[in-house]
Amino acid sequence: MYEYIDGKLVYKCPTYIVLEATGIGYHINISLNTFSLVKDQEKCKLYTWLHVKEDGHTMYGFADEGERRLFLHLISVNGVGPNTARMMLSSISPIEIEQAIIKGEVGLIKSIKGIGPKTAQRLIIDLQDKLQKSGDGTLIAIRQDYTAREEAISALVMLGFAKNNAEKAVDSAVKKSDKILSVEEIIKIALKSL
Repeated sequence: MYEYIDGKLVYKCPTYIVLEATGIGYHINISLNTFSLVKDQEKCKLYTWLHVKEDGHTMYGFADEGERRLFLHLISVNGVGPNTARMMLSSISPIEIEQAIIKGEVGLIKSIKGIGPKTAQRLIIDLQDKLQKSGDGTLIAIRQDYTAREEAISALVMLGFAKNNAEKAVDSAVKKSDKILSVEEIIKIALKSL
């Protein structure tokens, strides 16, 4: 519903901040990771996710898009709610969480408060393949200066293709053409060979 909120930082504490945008103050729950990245900026932009339940609406904010995507992966696992996911992102860095899931490090995951051995195993079972498909570190590190090749690979990975297969197909598509292709053209050609 809300992609991000960009506004004036009115109040900040380790668990939430208040952002004022167009005269409205938004109470946004954050992780310690976001708290440390926001610092004491006067103006702030947070990527958001709105949790709607019968008894209220709760907004969660993230310093970057990668942390939000990891949060959404975490809450997709049965038994992991928004507060547990926020606790995970506050306990260890998003990159460490991603690596622990990919490498199957149950011990590190269950060392987080509120995560037992069964939930740690469920996180690994449910998310390991999804995170491995994205490629190492690609969930967290988001670049804004993508080339057409990189955008095409990213799109194919999001469609469910393995990263190395997507790279081969995109490289093959680029080599076949004698002109500069748009992202859409690269994807269309690559899809024919996948």
